Amino acid sequence: MFILASQSPRRYELMKRIVSHFVVEVSSIDESESLYLPPPLAVKDIAFRKGESIAKNHPNDIVISADTIVVLDNQIIGKPKDEKDAFQILKMLSNKIHTVITAFCIFYQGKVMERSVHSQVIMNQLSDDLIHKYIESKIPLDKAGAYGIQDNKKFPIVKTVIGSFDNVVGFPVEEIKSDLQRSHLL
Repeated sequence: MFILASQSPRRYELMKRIVSHFVVEVSSIDESESLYLPPPLAVKDIAFRKGESIAKNHPNDIVISADTIVVLDNQIIGKPKDEKDAFQILKMLSNKIHTVITAFCIFYQGKVMERSVHSQVIMNQLSDDLIHKYIESKIPLDKAGAYGIQDNKKFPIVKTVIGSFDNVVGFPVEEIKSDLQRSHLL
């Protein structure tokens, strides 16, 4: 059985592109414990601990965990605390290039495969009006970096993505599928 160790509705939808039958089990780890690490290590540590906490109770199942961070100038840009914070984050990202890193882990029978996928995101020059409209929609309030690439048609905030689009959403489908196939788990 496949277990997705995530409560993200976006990861849930993307997981359906990998396997049709899976269950969701959410980890309750404290992610803040990893934030003292450099960004590439922090995201790996969080993804690992999320999956490990679920896999220990399901040794014969395939557990997939992931974590995504937005990094600008070697600083992690997390989820906004409130609307004011979302505005500040989006102003900071406006007209700049930042990196989105998703680390994922696949646990199976006491083994773990880990990988990180990096994508570069080039943001448009964001007007205050566009930012306010986007924040009024409440959409960016639960997302790292205060934006979702999948919202770009309605709110044109991203100019282009260099690398995996799904990685920017938070679940690099092709890379996960490839690792599962290479390990004969799919």
